[in-house]
Amino acid sequence: MFYHLLKHVLLGPLLRLLFRPRIEGLENIPAEGAAIVAGNHLSFSDHFLMPAILKRRITFLAKAEYFTGPGVKGRLTAAFFRSAGQIPVDRSGKNAGQAALREGLGVLAKDELLGIYPEGTRSHDGRLYKGKVGVAAMALGAGVPVIPCAMVGTFEIQPPGKKLPKIRRVTIRFGEPMEFSRYAGMEGERAVLRAVTDEIMYAILGLSGQEYVDRYAAEVKAEEEEERKKARRTAR
Repeated sequence: MFYHLLKHVLLGPLLRLLFRPRIEGLENIPAEGAAIVAGNHLSFSDHFLMPAILKRRITFLAKAEYFTGPGVKGRLTAAFFRSAGQIPVDRSGKNAGQAALREGLGVLAKDELLGIYPEGTRSHDGRLYKGKVGVAAMALGAGVPVIPCAMVGTFEIQPPGKKLPKIRRVTIRFGEPMEFSRYAGMEGERAVLRAVTDEIMYAILGLSGQEYVDRYAAEVKAEEEEERKKARRTAR
């Protein structure tokens, strides 16, 4: 109930009024049945803007840190994500991927929409990074279509580290559903999962127009952070 209150009364109308999103390809979202919406991830605002314009409810696999933050802000954030029906996923440890897979397949088994960011984290520089294969494992395991989605302009309104977004118009594009029935029963084959994931990422790239980096975003972030630490040590 709180999800619908947020979407239709409290938050949704406000977001549509302030950011006036241009919406392209909304007809590609199925009116019923299970499907995965796989998008790029440029900003914290993505979590709110895409669900605000969809007619159907969408459930995202959200990082567990959103549910465990300290202080008043952390408790409010956790309460918001729980009330909105989002699912916490622990991304640490060797079983993290399996936990996310189970949760995602559970959503799809109920004929609902599942939202996922295949990059696994927000882009820190506006580029599109290599996707993780979980999205392919879920699509093949559940036998559902994948709708590629591109958020355009959200990095500019709220890049990582910026607490409040700028009020500026953004664009949300949905591509045609992608189906992978030709790979039915092959979700256990790593090469197939990689090929399907890459196909999804290139569809997102075609919608977003971003620069593509064939590396995982988390690895690049870690390397850049290490370089900054070295630079600070050298400057002392």
